[in-house]
Amino acid sequence: MELSNRVKTLTPSSTLAITAKAKALKDAGHNVIGLGAGEPDFNTPSYILDAATSAMQEGLTKYTPAGGIVDLKDAIINKMKQDQGLAYNRNQVIVTTGAKHALYTLFQVLLNPADEVIVPTPYWVSYPEQIKLAQGNPIFVEAEEKNQFKLTPAQLENTISAKTKAVIINSPSNPTGIMYSKEELKALGEVCLKHNILIISDEIYEKLIYTDDPHVSIAEISNQLKEQTIIINGVSKSHSMTGWRIGYAIGSETIIKAMTNLASHSTSNPTSIAQYAALAAYSKGDEQVEKMRDAFQDRLTKTYEWLCEIPGVTCVKPKGAFYLFPNVKEAVKMNGFNSVNDWVEALLEEEKVALVPGSGFGAPDNVRLSYVISLDQLEEAINRIKRFVMKHQL
Repeated sequence: MELSNRVKTLTPSSTLAITAKAKALKDAGHNVIGLGAGEPDFNTPSYILDAATSAMQEGLTKYTPAGGIVDLKDAIINKMKQDQGLAYNRNQVIVTTGAKHALYTLFQVLLNPADEVIVPTPYWVSYPEQIKLAQGNPIFVEAEEKNQFKLTPAQLENTISAKTKAVIINSPSNPTGIMYSKEELKALGEVCLKHNILIISDEIYEKLIYTDDPHVSIAEISNQLKEQTIIINGVSKSHSMTGWRIGYAIGSETIIKAMTNLASHSTSNPTSIAQYAALAAYSKGDEQVEKMRDAFQDRLTKTYEWLCEIPGVTCVKPKGAFYLFPNVKEAVKMNGFNSVNDWVEALLEEEKVALVPGSGFGAPDNVRLSYVISLDQLEEAINRIKRFVMKHQL
């Protein structure tokens, strides 16, 4: 039986592909160090686990409203007020089966055939695929490494067409870890307001920041930008709850209502137990979050220093998330490989270190590595990469 055309256009996730290959080598008995994971290595905090257990024991295991339980919506609204100073009502919030599902549902209700969404590169791997599944066109704009991988207002202005529906801003970013300042967001926002395009602000890494500069949501800057912005967030990264699959979208009542209607026919509702776990995550302080953030900051500092000592490797230092996105073009050239993809594959085969090639993020000269493993393992991984580069020097 022939598959649908929309599915035929999909590109497999490079992150999942490298993870699967690394797992196969591990299962075969090899000492593989995987740097491809996009999730914290910390367990979900115990008070959240306890809340989930209580929910099950209390019989809170039935269907919930499609857009999420009221208490969790209220907790999200309170979080937005405390953290960003933004006021929303329940009709402006939908709880989803992960932030990825929030994005997927948003594109489904937003896009018509040939509508365009501006996607700065490097990008998170699922943005373009989800846009294509909604019959839209991802329009890529290279956010250059010399500009810290940030989209400029001039680039945005020059890319907008009559078909542009939205632009994605991911700060802090996956895969680069860069973060936009308030001034930079304001300048981009002015362009969006001028052309009346929606801003999709992916803020899933907002709690994992390693600088004195605060996280700023573009919706904070003005009432006009708040009305023009859909915020995507969730508890996966901030509270080490990737497997619980709870995310949310906040913004226009019209868009949120449409997303809720669609969710009612696709997932019915996010898992009830996971919603009560997320409620606990947002009802307690951020002490556990801060402990995890501090550990990641220490890993970033040391790993970045080690990485920059490898010949042919340069790297923009991240300010958030938990990824490094070094440029390895010169190392690949020095080692005599035809592409970064070939180099990454040989590194995994020879040194048993799994990196994700940047081609999956729209940046073929780079690789992504996650510092979500112990410092000892990170040091060993960087030593293996350095050994590989030195061994293959022409």
